Amino acid sequence: MAKLLPTLLVLSMLVGSSAAQEMHDHDAPEQLGQVSFSTSCSPAVQAQFARGVALLHSFAYADAKATFESVAQADPHCAMAHWGIAMSYFHQLWDPPIAPANLSLGHQEMQRAQQLGGGSERERGFISALAVIYDAGGNVPYMTSAQHYTQAMKAVAAANPNDVESQVFYALALLSTAPPSDKTHANQKLAFAVLEPLYVKYPQHPGLAHYLIHATDNAEMARQGLAAAQAYAQIAPSAPHALHMPSHIFTRLGMWDDSIASNMASEEAAGRHGDTGEQLHAMDYLVYAYLQSGRDTEAADVIQQLKTMSGLNHGDFKVGYAATAMPVRYAVERKDWAAAASIVPPPSNAPTHVVAIAVWARGLGSAHTGHAADARAQAAKLLDLQKQLEAAGRDYWAGQVAVQRLEVLAWAEQSDGKSQDAAALLRQAADAEDAVEKLPVTPGPIVPAREQLGDLLLLMNQPQLALKEFQTSLQNAPGRLGSTTGAARAGQLTAADGQKPSATLQQ
Repeated sequence: MAKLLPTLLVLSMLVGSSAAQEMHDHDAPEQLGQVSFSTSCSPAVQAQFARGVALLHSFAYADAKATFESVAQADPHCAMAHWGIAMSYFHQLWDPPIAPANLSLGHQEMQRAQQLGGGSERERGFISALAVIYDAGGNVPYMTSAQHYTQAMKAVAAANPNDVESQVFYALALLSTAPPSDKTHANQKLAFAVLEPLYVKYPQHPGLAHYLIHATDNAEMARQGLAAAQAYAQIAPSAPHALHMPSHIFTRLGMWDDSIASNMASEEAAGRHGDTGEQLHAMDYLVYAYLQSGRDTEAADVIQQLKTMSGLNHGDFKVGYAATAMPVRYAVERKDWAAAASIVPPPSNAPTHVVAIAVWARGLGSAHTGHAADARAQAAKLLDLQKQLEAAGRDYWAGQVAVQRLEVLAWAEQSDGKSQDAAALLRQAADAEDAVEKLPVTPGPIVPAREQLGDLLLLMNQPQLALKEFQTSLQNAPGRLGSTTGAARAGQLTAADGQKPSATLQQ
């Protein structure tokens, strides 16, 4: 790593009043972690540039953009300031990674950065790598550009083996291009191998802790991310996302009290910052954790808070997903099927895959209340949404909607007394769902298909088979209340029937 600059952004640094006001409405010192990113820009802007990078690492994109703009204003020759502004539009792990309206803005910044030229080969490497994303101008499939960017960052990291930031941004690129269908988690493991030794050396670096959490946000690796999860909120408590992010690992491990505390802190901080997307994201995870803890009243309080929030932009996926998912979770997790059937669809500007959540809930509600024909009508709507997503090249979300459609059809079959057909459909849905990883914006399926299969097998008086499905569900999502109680009930019925359980319940 390059020698740490005197301008190192330290954990407890007290920033200037204008910068502090961007992150807080009080006089506490700003805490974003320790970042050192040497550049050829004026020494006078090095501290602000480091602050901008720290904000990027905690996905505080609006504040990062403002910080890099101030750097560009203070040093008009600083090419990396324009790289930073363009990076603030590039939300690699979000959906979408770049809002269409920001493509041209990012391209303009990269043109300016290239015109100014980096003062070192390393800086030029960062600039040319990011230019790959914006030069495509939306005319190349995003994942193609993202793969090219990852290869370019790999070259930067290889050329600068002792530079922490080169390694960190390469690891983030690896995570952003990890195929959801790769259950071996090859990219995640490669990113972990890059990040983990550096985290041991630099335990106050926000990006190292943050991306270790993302690398291990899967059932196979979650335990490896616990130390980073328990540390990240203390590393960068001034960033609302840093307060929320540990709950990704807590959710994976069924640590509901920790998840609740994490998201309560994040929701409060995001509200103070006026970051509606981050606030709703934390609220959604909070509702999920409350429901898994059996704390339905607290979950209802969060949903009541949602109802008081006006002017929400459902066209923003992060906003639209959380605002739609929360009331659906509350109804479906509690098996309040009349409420599920009455879920109000989101506004027309909501993304297709967000609309599907409401359609799915209405379909399940209809099927469980004996209205199979209405459920099949909702399944037909899901098929239309699936086709729209396929036509738009959104294969991941098309697959998720396909699973939802199978679930609705399965319960419609059960409503009509065709239990065997229902079980076959739910098994197909469960296998498809288990074959892919979730995306970071969600804590997981609202109710896993395999858990639903266990519920159905209990209805079919097949407790031993149900127990097996609940146990598999708990391996994927430890501590889920529905799977835990379902497994306990299946175990009791199996024992009462004199059958030997197929496996020992681990929960």
